[in-house]
Amino acid sequence: MADTNIGAPRPLTIGKIAQGAGIGVETVRYYEREKLLPKPARDPSSGYRLYPPSTIARLQFIARAKRLGFTLRETRELLDLRRASVDCGNVRSRAHEKIIQVREKIAELQRIEGALLRLADACPGVGELDNCPILAALEQGEPDAD
Repeated sequence: MADTNIGAPRPLTIGKIAQGAGIGVETVRYYEREKLLPKPARDPSSGYRLYPPSTIARLQFIARAKRLGFTLRETRELLDLRRASVDCGNVRSRAHEKIIQVREKIAELQRIEGALLRLADACPGVGELDNCPILAALEQGEPDAD
């Protein structure tokens, strides 16, 4: 009998997929639970998950999106766009939304940095904790600590 799978890529186990993507096996399982990965086939004899080799590229996409600050929900939406009838403008719009969020986060972090610098500068670094201006500001809710 002829092998009908000649040239077809062989499915990979979860360990091979994780290794190929540079992530842990538990992360692959998590992404599967979060519906970022389609449910894999199972080996009928062992019950092992069997993934198509293209899963590695999908996991790498997820990792890159994560590094760019996209949430898992946003990443799922980006992955789903491949199946939707949208154009590149939709993806660009989502990138611009993320840029706005990043800028807001940077502004918030700069505000926090300024408040912490003011508190640290107000502290002599010696003396009793009862006289610590940092703890006092946090306990009393002074504006610089908010």
